[in-house]
Amino acid sequence: MKIKELMSDLRSKTVDELNVDLVAAKKELFNLRFQNATNQLDNTSRIKEVRKQIARIQTVITEKAAN
Repeated sequence: MKIKELMSDLRSKTVDELNVDLVAAKKELFNLRFQNATNQLDNTSRIKEVRKQIARIQTVITEKAAN
């Protein structure tokens, strides 16, 4: 999915749905870091993708809070 499509999808969600997505992304990031520390992670670039996804979700939550 392209970035613009992802952002429009995030902006269409409610704050509660965004918070659920945020928690899920943070759990995934924790698991990825754990796998990386134990040398079980094959695709290390996924960590960077998830970090950016978390930042995007937090940005949309902040935008909704400002309105």
